Amino acid sequence: MAPAARSRGAAAGGRSNPIERARRGWEKLGHILTDPRYTALLGVCLCLAELGVSHWVIQRVPYTEIDWKAYMDEVEGVLNGTYDYTKLQGDTGPLVYPAGFVYIFSAFYYLTEHGTNIRLAQYIFAVLYLLTLFLVFRIYIVTRKVPPYVFFFMCCASYRVHSIFLLRLFNDPVAMVILFLAINLILQDHWSWGCFFYSLAVSVKMNILLLAPGLLYLLLCRFGLLRTIPKLCICALLQVILALPFLMENPAGYLLRSFDFGRQFLFQWTVNWRFLPEHVFQHRAFHLALLSAHLVGLLLFCFYRWHRSGQSILTLLKDPAQRKPQSRRLTANKIIFVLFSSNFLGVTFSRSLHYQFYVWYFHTLPYLLWCTDTNVLPGLAKILILGLIELSWNTFPSTAVSSGALHLCHAAILLHLWFGVPPDEKSSKENIATSRTPLQKKD
Repeated sequence: MAPAARSRGAAAGGRSNPIERARRGWEKLGHILTDPRYTALLGVCLCLAELGVSHWVIQRVPYTEIDWKAYMDEVEGVLNGTYDYTKLQGDTGPLVYPAGFVYIFSAFYYLTEHGTNIRLAQYIFAVLYLLTLFLVFRIYIVTRKVPPYVFFFMCCASYRVHSIFLLRLFNDPVAMVILFLAINLILQDHWSWGCFFYSLAVSVKMNILLLAPGLLYLLLCRFGLLRTIPKLCICALLQVILALPFLMENPAGYLLRSFDFGRQFLFQWTVNWRFLPEHVFQHRAFHLALLSAHLVGLLLFCFYRWHRSGQSILTLLKDPAQRKPQSRRLTANKIIFVLFSSNFLGVTFSRSLHYQFYVWYFHTLPYLLWCTDTNVLPGLAKILILGLIELSWNTFPSTAVSSGALHLCHAAILLHLWFGVPPDEKSSKENIATSRTPLQKKD
């Protein structure tokens, strides 16, 4: 080729280079947004963005008083020497949370000048929010099931979650951040510490018990019956130690108030059952029907979704080393699938969901929608479900339409979990420990 021709070709190639580089840049960006291996990168970026968002919300959006003053009144009673739970109450009613709530919010009481420094309390809850995101992203980094672009919906896009953490100061976020810490410890095979912090989360709010069936199943899988008992003792002993001052004063009053499973909910605050007449919503038969549906759902998931080894579920009572054939490894995806689906079943069949209860399962929704190995729902449908759920929780007051839409979304997720193939337990990339299996490690 003549030198002039080569020169013209080089010039043409040079002119096309910016276009080619732009195309490759867009391809790389698309890869980052869709490949779960880039979850850590996007997670760091979103957490940094949330620093600014949280500061802006606290500074610019008016704080709304709902339960914070009542919390402070309740713990103030304890700090003044009242240990009878039946005598502790605030503006919104009696104290109905376990003892862990009292200790944690007593610390907040002192940090915020007896609860009067609301702005400082908001920044404390902003730290809890960022810590929650950090712990949740650690779970998603390990499981590698959710495309990173979904986390834009989980972070900056949710008005309701920012409101619950930063503008309402409910105790639900406190319980959830401790729960996600417990799950992270379990993923690292620190089961005793995981059970300790799980029980601590229960001591803040009872909704954490929705994960108890899944946790019990995992403990039996991992340890068998005899080695599970000490882990359960850790959970029970912590509850007793935290509650000891109140149990010594009035044990029946403490148990009835802090673990009141029959408590009536107000119809005016329900998010999920607005389409029912109020007398049906309050009827005991309706509550029993929901409880029965919840138990049936747990049994079905336990036998057909969680336990898929081909062996009788009774083999879980044996020591793992004595099972024939030897049990498969508990992978990160197996653990998260069981815990998150156990929690979701409880939310789905709840007697009533109030607005602050959204954080009970909000951060688990991306995993529930993307965890299965079979795409029962297309990607666009999953995004639509996330959007409809967010819209339902942002409709105030709730309507028959918003409640109905929420139930349809929950039903779609349940069908997706039921008909999809649960996360593969055989993948070597998902091992909790890279060098040794959980059966080889000592806890």
